[in-house]
Amino acid sequence: MVAGKRKDRASESAAGDRGDGEEIKKAKLLPSLIRNKEKRSKVYANLKRDKRSEKRKQAKAREAAENRALELGEEPPPKKIPRTIENTREPDETVCKPNDEELVAANDADEFSKILKLEIPPKILITTCRFNSTRGPAFIQELMTVIPNAHYYKRGTHELKKIVEYAKNKEFTSIVVVHTNRREPDALLIINLPDGPTAHFKLSNLVLRKDIKHHGNPTSHKPELVLNNFTTRLGYRIGRMIQSLFPQEPFFRGRRVVTFHNQRDFIFFRHHRYIFESKEKKDDSKDKKAQSAQSKINTEGRVIARLQECGPRFTLKLVTLQHGTFDSKGGEFEWVHKADMDTSRRRFFL
Repeated sequence: MVAGKRKDRASESAAGDRGDGEEIKKAKLLPSLIRNKEKRSKVYANLKRDKRSEKRKQAKAREAAENRALELGEEPPPKKIPRTIENTREPDETVCKPNDEELVAANDADEFSKILKLEIPPKILITTCRFNSTRGPAFIQELMTVIPNAHYYKRGTHELKKIVEYAKNKEFTSIVVVHTNRREPDALLIINLPDGPTAHFKLSNLVLRKDIKHHGNPTSHKPELVLNNFTTRLGYRIGRMIQSLFPQEPFFRGRRVVTFHNQRDFIFFRHHRYIFESKEKKDDSKDKKAQSAQSKINTEGRVIARLQECGPRFTLKLVTLQHGTFDSKGGEFEWVHKADMDTSRRRFFL
């Protein structure tokens, strides 16, 4: 009898251990390890549901802690900063610090200082590559509405070096060349005159004004210019080159804004106009009798501001930055993007 009881206890404990092991295995089992598609989708759905509920609980707990701190007159707990690729970027020695005297001195003596100090007005020549497409001139036409004092010249069979000499004689300050491939603009070349530098950008994700929903038509006012996240020495140089294309005296009455936003070395271009609208307030009374009646409208309205995109919309990525004006054979490069430089997702150059 004693031996039988011992066997039963041993078998029960073994079964219990086996059950605990199975539960641990189930808890650690990943959806990718399940071969059955239906079971895999169920496990994945359960994991997502649990994750959402846990996130909701944490948000409620944070909100309760903040309300408690406000009631007691204490400082609320510090908000957690989300971990992103931008704020975890690799440290870079060329990132500019505020009030950097060396940077200020370099800016005062660079090639763009005359335009940015309002000594000479910007004058831009826009042209195309030799083999142009139907979408290229449409993009150029919209670029001319974005950049004030821009003039379009047909390329024809002229070499780019001759165009540079012609632009120098006509006192142009910059040349913008739109390169097309397979009927689609795919590159942008910006040449600062008279002594360079020359920047070559890859152009992608082009959306013309007619393809933007609820787009607005820009006016002839000089736009405000916004440059974001150009933090390194190279980024400052590219930012000042872009800045030299636009006049430094914006007309704020036109409410036009041109934005070059750098994120992970991709420069996103957007063109907006901001609109002020007055909207009427609606007051819905909580009485039972008034619920069925029509809601009362106050004559006093509130003014809201909104953005209307004017287009075009595109993305630039710097490929090369060359000393002097365009020279494909003997040019000396300040910076060249190479494939072996992309060693990490958190390494940025602008």
